[in-house]
Amino acid sequence: MDIATLMFIAYRAMDDRVVRAMREAGFDVTVAQARLAQRIGADGSRLTDLAEQAQVTKQTASLLVAALEREGLVERVPDPTDGRARLIRFTPRGRAGSERARDLVMAVEQEWNELLGPELAGPLREALIKLRENVDPYR
Repeated sequence: MDIATLMFIAYRAMDDRVVRAMREAGFDVTVAQARLAQRIGADGSRLTDLAEQAQVTKQTASLLVAALEREGLVERVPDPTDGRARLIRFTPRGRAGSERARDLVMAVEQEWNELLGPELAGPLREALIKLRENVDPYR
């Protein structure tokens, strides 16, 4: 099996665990909504940027944001740098959900570190960071 597929399997396992735990905690989100939400910047993000980073169409991103709005996790506000544009930003409930998701990700990562041990976990992290530096246009 190729390395990209192996990385995707681990990523999907993380996604599934985090989304399941978020739903159990009362945050009604889907994997697609969570993937978009994790790209929202601290001061908010434009819809077009979220769509590009999540590699979905602007229409799809708009539908995902609308679902997150209905759940009370995000809001659309005027962009202070461009009166014609709007930013997507977390509501207080959304920030709490984002922090919860981050904590869950760190807990799963810790489990994986314990499973792999320091002799594999450390070099794996270093290799993935180096790979990201060369392939991630959004870093």
